[in-house]
Amino acid sequence: MIYRKLCDFIRNWISSSTKKALLITGARQVGKTYSIRKTLKEHATSFVEINFLENEAAMQLFQKTTNAQDLLRGLSVLVGKPLVKGKTIIFFDEVQCCKEIVTAIKFLVDEGSYKYIMSGSLLGVELKDIRSFPVGYLDIKTMYPLDFEEFMKANNFSDEVIGHLRNGYVSLSPVDDFIHQQTMKLFHLYLIVGGMPAAVDIYLKTNNIAKVIEVQKSIIDLYKKDIAQYDPKEKLYLNEILMLIPSEINSKNKRFVLKNLNENQKFSRYENRFLWLRDAGVALPTYCANEPALPLMLSKSRNLFKLFLNDIGLLCAMYANGLQLKILQGEININHGAIYENFVAQELTAHQFDLYYYNSKKNGEIDFMIEHNGALLPIEVKSGKDYIRHVSMTHLLTNEHYGIAKGIILQNENIAIKGKAVYLPVYMTMFIENQQVPEDLIYRVEAI
Repeated sequence: MIYRKLCDFIRNWISSSTKKALLITGARQVGKTYSIRKTLKEHATSFVEINFLENEAAMQLFQKTTNAQDLLRGLSVLVGKPLVKGKTIIFFDEVQCCKEIVTAIKFLVDEGSYKYIMSGSLLGVELKDIRSFPVGYLDIKTMYPLDFEEFMKANNFSDEVIGHLRNGYVSLSPVDDFIHQQTMKLFHLYLIVGGMPAAVDIYLKTNNIAKVIEVQKSIIDLYKKDIAQYDPKEKLYLNEILMLIPSEINSKNKRFVLKNLNENQKFSRYENRFLWLRDAGVALPTYCANEPALPLMLSKSRNLFKLFLNDIGLLCAMYANGLQLKILQGEININHGAIYENFVAQELTAHQFDLYYYNSKKNGEIDFMIEHNGALLPIEVKSGKDYIRHVSMTHLLTNEHYGIAKGIILQNENIAIKGKAVYLPVYMTMFIENQQVPEDLIYRVEAI
C-alpha cells in the first residue's frame, strides 16, 4: 500500500467540524481518486461516489436542477441507497466534466445535511472562467506525484531513518554516512521511477525499469490525448511545447527559448499555451526575478522562464534510451544538472512554493529563489563533483546590500557549512518547507 500524505489531510477533514466542501485537484494520474476512495473506506461511516465521466444522468441532474432538495433527492435515486444525514459523505469525481457542480456546491453546503468531497483533473483549464466560484464554501487542495519522502516510505525506508535525516537538516550536522549513501541510491532510483503512482506501483511489484518506462510513456500519451481533447485548436503547439521541455532545460541557459518553436512569433501569441500546460498541472514554470528582494513577485518577468515537467520520472522517460542505466550506475559524465533541477522544482512545488530563479549580468544566475519563512532563500543545484565552486551564490551572499542570511547548495555529498553557504544532500529538498500558520491565530487590540 503506497502511503500518501493527502490521505492524512482527508482523514483530518472527515473528522473535523468544518462545513466546507473539499476539492482535490491535480494533474492526471497522480492518485487523487485512489487516495480519496481509500480514505473514505477506512474512515467514513458512510459514503457514496458519483463519477461524472461515467454517469451522464448525474451531469443532467446538475444541469437541470437548481435547488438543494431536488438535487439530493435525485442523487439518492442515482446511487440507489438512502443518504444518512450527518453521516454520509458524497464524493463527486471527474468534476471537470460538470461545471455546474462548482456553483451547486454552495447550495448543498448551505443545506447542511452531508459533507462533500470533489476531485478532478484539468480543473485549472476547465474551471478558470467560472465567475461564481463558491468562496467560503470550498477548500481546495492540490495533489502532486509522490514526493521523495513518500517514495522513501514506499520503498520501506523507516520513519527512524527519515527522522535521522530530518534531524541532520534541522541541526545542520552530517548524517550517518551509510544512511546518506543508501538514500542517495534511492534518490537516483527516484529520478528514474518518479512519483506517478502507477509507475511506482509497477516498480515495487517487479523492480523492472523497462516496465516502469512503459507506464511512463503511456502517461505521456494520455497527456497528449488530453491536449487534443480539451484544446484541439492549439494541440499542435501544445504538444510541441510539451515535447521540447527535456531539450530546453538541458540547454546551456535552461530557459525556454521561443525561437525553438517559431522565431517569427511573439511571446504574447504563445503565453496562453504555456499557461494551459501549467493549469493542467503538466508543466512547472519557474519565472525570472530581476531583483533578489522580497516579495519576488514584484520583479517577476513573465516572458523569461524555465519550464519543468511535473514528474521527474516522466522527464527521464522522454530522454534518449540508456539514460536510466547511466543514472543507476552513478555516471557523472552525463549532464544530470537539468534532471536534478527538475527534481528540485517538483519537490518545492509540492511544498507550496512559488518558483523563481534569479539572473543578473553582474551577479550571474541562481537556479532557484524562494520565499522561505519570511526570508529570501537562494538555492543552487549541483550534480557534479565541483559543487564548491558557485560564483553567483558567493556574489549574492557577500553583497551586504541584499542582506541574505544563507544560501543552500544542493549536491551529492553530506551536510557541510562554509560561511553563509549551506551544503545539503540534494534529497534534503524534501525538508525545505515553510512553517505552518497556526490553525487559530487570535490577536486583539484593547479599546481605549
